Amino acid sequence: MAEKNKVPLFESEIIVAKFGGSSLSNGDHFQKVKEIVTSDERISFVIPSAPGKRFDNDEKVTDLLYECYAASSAGESIDDLFDSVTSRYDSIIADLGIDLDLTEEYTHIRWAIMHHAGRDYAASRGEYLNGIILAAFLDFDFVDPAPYIKFADDGLFESEITDSLLYTELKKHRHAVIPGFYGSMPNGTIKTFSRGGSDITGSIVARAVMASVYQNWTDVDGFLMADPRIIDEPRTISTITYKELRELSYMGAGVLHEESIFPVRNAGIPIVIKNTNHPEAEGTVIVSDINAPEASSVITGIAGKKGFSVISIEKAMMNTETGFGRRVLEAIEKEEVNFEHLPSGIDTMSVILSTEEIADKRDRILDRICSTVEPDSITIEDGLALIAVVGRGMVKAKGTASRVFKATAEADINIKMIDQGSSELNIIIGVEESDFVSAMNAIYKEFEK
Repeated sequence: MAEKNKVPLFESEIIVAKFGGSSLSNGDHFQKVKEIVTSDERISFVIPSAPGKRFDNDEKVTDLLYECYAASSAGESIDDLFDSVTSRYDSIIADLGIDLDLTEEYTHIRWAIMHHAGRDYAASRGEYLNGIILAAFLDFDFVDPAPYIKFADDGLFESEITDSLLYTELKKHRHAVIPGFYGSMPNGTIKTFSRGGSDITGSIVARAVMASVYQNWTDVDGFLMADPRIIDEPRTISTITYKELRELSYMGAGVLHEESIFPVRNAGIPIVIKNTNHPEAEGTVIVSDINAPEASSVITGIAGKKGFSVISIEKAMMNTETGFGRRVLEAIEKEEVNFEHLPSGIDTMSVILSTEEIADKRDRILDRICSTVEPDSITIEDGLALIAVVGRGMVKAKGTASRVFKATAEADINIKMIDQGSSELNIIIGVEESDFVSAMNAIYKEFEK
């Protein structure tokens, strides 16, 4: 259903709020969520994740449910594992002091897992049960997403059908809790999004109800300029575009599932990242576009990942061979491997691949390339880390690349690869994995002077 043909659900503005597992891990966190929801009458629809970790060595409920599925599939008892799941929910209910008995739900779910209801079904019950509890605690309606969030027979998400079904259903509810992470296949079986998929559900609901804002509540004050495990106390980004977020998320920056931006991006709905434990913090606003970059910031963020390999191909007069690059990529494609980057020269071509993805395919890939394009030489090197420097301000700022190179040179780090997107939104460099942390720190300090 096209947005322009929809009639607004209600006369007032609507906010869709998604709360992550860390925000719903125990009764105390449920209380914080209730304070947030009841403090803003615009919050109409709430999307919960399954309970996350309460402490460092704790297990997430979703992981426990995956373990239940694995044990059942192996013909083993799931009693102890499933009791760990039910005790988490019973503890939350007791802490909240609400009159709710989930015994019937527990019995059905245990039976279904033991009778091979499927891995996705088992995992989805974490959100399902948490949604029932949160709805009771907030005194909101409970809406099971399975009949409304649809996947095709091939497992692909059915965007338009889902949008229409959700819009029609949610018109009936002034306030509702809709569990995240799952929907259903045409035959009615449960199908989940990838891990972190509650973010996607929130985005889908926000689009369906034409929300004015999609709030994503987590355990950090917003989207950080760099990974706090690498950079000490990185700055929070106040505003970021969807394009910048996509670049940073792809390179490993967390907080938000990268696929969750598409439904709201297409509908022009802003996302706000907020901290459940620090709700007064401004957070990060994610928008489609910003007319003028902040004068004080050339770059928006830095992100990176380890675990890449580079195939280096040399052949004299490579540039005169029509289809040379295509044949190289076809050789890789036949092994069902995706390439990451393609830096090249006149007689050289490099292909960056995930080391893990090619673990048992290396020799076959090299053999295919050799037989296809007959290079003068071909080598493969592991241990590469990629770092992306991203920012809308880079387009108009002179010398951004030179500052990146200056920072790494002064830190005595050798750059092994350079790639810049045609949009000038990012610069990606490759360094030895052993230099990854030093390079990240050097670049961050250069741009935060």
